[in-house]
Amino acid sequence: MKARGFFLKVLAAGIFALGVTSFSHAGAIHDSALFNGNTLAANDDGSTGAVSFGFNVNFFGATYSQLFVNNNGNVTFDSRLSTFTPFSLLSTSHPMLAPFFGDVDTRGAGSGLVRYGTNTLNGRNAFGVNWINVGYFGAHVDKLNSFQLIMIDRSDTGVGNFDFEFNYDKVLWETGDASGGSGGLGGNCARAGWSNGVNASYEIAGSATCRAFLDASSQTGLIHNRLNSQTDGQYAFSVRNGQVVNNVPEPVSLALVGLGLAGLGAIRRRKVTC
Repeated sequence: MKARGFFLKVLAAGIFALGVTSFSHAGAIHDSALFNGNTLAANDDGSTGAVSFGFNVNFFGATYSQLFVNNNGNVTFDSRLSTFTPFSLLSTSHPMLAPFFGDVDTRGAGSGLVRYGTNTLNGRNAFGVNWINVGYFGAHVDKLNSFQLIMIDRSDTGVGNFDFEFNYDKVLWETGDASGGSGGLGGNCARAGWSNGVNASYEIAGSATCRAFLDASSQTGLIHNRLNSQTDGQYAFSVRNGQVVNNVPEPVSLALVGLGLAGLGAIRRRKVTC
């Protein structure tokens, strides 16, 4: 199985490094204490107001210095986003970074809260958002996810240049009850990636494919893979002169097919709040 998985990985993209086959956490989340200065109160589908992240970035020709932290696993540069059923990042009009676009619900007793803030990392200005031990709709805490977004100022390499990371330690649920799921599984499953809201976008392989992102999926789980990093569970991107310069051109679709995983349609469902 290991050889087969390696062959599929190389054939499909040649850039995703398969992680260990145990179900241990990847430990990719780092320096989370640096980004705990602000807290988004327990909520479902909420967002912050416009938050300054401490430096300017050039993202496909648009300059941003503020963003909105959305409870549902993403940040947007244009406006708040309350959408809970993940839509395709390949066709959205929202400029956004989405480490785990799914129906996060932090109201349950035992769920962590979304925390965010500015700080310095390795001597550079940085902004981070921590979704650590967060539950899913409606207010469920039987399964918890832990993931992180970090943006790092790289104006030392050019005006507006920056890096961003998606870091994952634990992915046990993939959807909420109002997105066709049951027990955090199935239905319209989570997506991860980014979009400039116009003509450039990317989704991590396994987006919208149920079971693909979970820790239990030893070949495709987010904590078992990496991008531009030596750490399993870390997906690193560099933006230079407004362009993401180290993206994966194609998803590792053959590995997903080999596992018998199939994406489900993005049928929007009305949410009934608890």
